Amino acid sequence: MTKLEVCCYSVDCALTAEQAGADRVELCASQADGGITPSYGTLLLAREKVTIPVHPIVRPRGGDFCYSRSEFEVLKSDIACIRDLGYPGLVVGMLDAEGHIDMARMWEVMALCGDMAVTFHRAFDMCLNPKIALEQLTQLGVARILTSGQQQNAEVGLPMLRELNQLTRGPIIMAGAGVRLTNLQKFVDIGLSELHSSAGRQVKSAMRYRKAGVTMSSDTDFDEFSRYCVDGDIVAAMKSTLQFDDEISRTA
Repeated sequence: MTKLEVCCYSVDCALTAEQAGADRVELCASQADGGITPSYGTLLLAREKVTIPVHPIVRPRGGDFCYSRSEFEVLKSDIACIRDLGYPGLVVGMLDAEGHIDMARMWEVMALCGDMAVTFHRAFDMCLNPKIALEQLTQLGVARILTSGQQQNAEVGLPMLRELNQLTRGPIIMAGAGVRLTNLQKFVDIGLSELHSSAGRQVKSAMRYRKAGVTMSSDTDFDEFSRYCVDGDIVAAMKSTLQFDDEISRTA
């Protein structure tokens, strides 16, 4: 059965994704950074309220995936916290300065994670050699790799995704970045068993009073009176499409 993971930037969005039929949530903060570690309060509430599997991202900052010593210490502390809260899995990844998987640090991470399922995130798409990286991540024992096929979006990366899916001897290859209802079938057709999508839209702020000329962002064009939220209708439509395809496959 093809699984749908939904990227969520709040507990409210995670609950929306769950109610709409998502199989799993990747829980993040800061969409502008491409996802960083959620706050402790968010982690506590999500653990309490969301019943489908939730895998928080562990990423101490935006930008690249080559971390300083102190950033790595923060990352390990966050992993220990997520593990102790009882999460079933998490999402993490790191590279060295030459664009290879940072194996020494990833071995530490895997030991710290214990029984949690580890997804290696789109740091994979920034690595030098994806085939070598796949071998290394197999050795590490990661559960899955979230990847766009080393392209800006997964639809462009379809050839690489197909090849990785054929080569893998362990990690699930999960397509992400630009996976949406309109192109879902293309990923199903190459045999992927898990897909990742934000499945969302911009929602206007409930604020009626809006102070002009003041912004909290360094980007003066940033609209602080809208935010990205999961769209339950889109999640439901994507999941319905996947279930229909699964049913056709079973009866064919």
